[in-house]
Amino acid sequence: MSTIQNPPRIVVIGGGTGMPVLLRGLKNKPIDLTALVTVADDGGSTGRLRQEIDMPAPGDIRNVIAAMSDVEPILIDLFQYRFSIDNGLSGHSLGNLLLAAMASVTGDFYTGVKELSRVFGVKGKIYPISNENLQLHAQMTDGTIVSGESNIPLARKKIKRIFLTPEHVQPFPYAVEAIKEADLVVISPGSLYTSILPNLIIPGIDKALQKTSAKVVYVCNVMTQLGETTNYTAADHAQAINDHIGDNCIDAIIVHNEAISKEVRDRYALEQAAPVLLDRNRLIDMGIEVIEGDIITHQYETVRHDTEKISTLLHSLVVKK
Repeated sequence: MSTIQNPPRIVVIGGGTGMPVLLRGLKNKPIDLTALVTVADDGGSTGRLRQEIDMPAPGDIRNVIAAMSDVEPILIDLFQYRFSIDNGLSGHSLGNLLLAAMASVTGDFYTGVKELSRVFGVKGKIYPISNENLQLHAQMTDGTIVSGESNIPLARKKIKRIFLTPEHVQPFPYAVEAIKEADLVVISPGSLYTSILPNLIIPGIDKALQKTSAKVVYVCNVMTQLGETTNYTAADHAQAINDHIGDNCIDAIIVHNEAISKEVRDRYALEQAAPVLLDRNRLIDMGIEVIEGDIITHQYETVRHDTEKISTLLHSLVVKK
């Protein structure tokens, strides 16, 4: 059993809206926490900054800094503030601008992230999955190629595989080291092909996941997503990961197993989304341990993982003998 003097090392990999939910709860646990964050986003403020400054995508990093910070709420509100006035700043997030400025001041994107994390009292370490400006592409089952993270789900086609350019992407060395030294690696929920897999397919990251002695756990999405995972079951999500980085990387999958109200399901049906079905036997046949539970919050009209429920469950995986 781990002790406070030697806290268990948990590494969370991902991006999008699901990752901060996990991190907000985990930062308060007695652990050594590291977040490895996607830099493939190209929408909105992030996309404009990438085009104008040629920097890795700051948006997901910004949300992770906010989730792991320990400062007054008003500072987080300021950090997350998005300009809406009709001028050159319209649509920009202040946090994205601060990350761009700090990267310029320090001369390096990661150093900028590190310094801004210090300013915001981040509990844990935040590493971009790569220090490079990456472009995401998807090959569809009909053979067409769609480029750009924000464009892929809009194509409304079945995705065969995703890949990155430049072709020989270098992983951030600290990210690889964190996976190798972890006690638990958590693949966060999020858009499977545009927020999660772009991290896992980076050369060096995939191999680290294959070789790590840590338990690798995937927190499965609760709902399908139009343009990415329509009609996907839990095993389909896991299979997509296996197809991209090799079998036997995922040791366990965490799935929600309680009913979702008809009112919520009806709202999602309007967006052609539905609950992810748990095909337990198929997952077991794939050699993946199935961890089930009620892991969502029932306070909202949308389906969200519950910060306390999921962080407590994840923490329990590293404190048991």
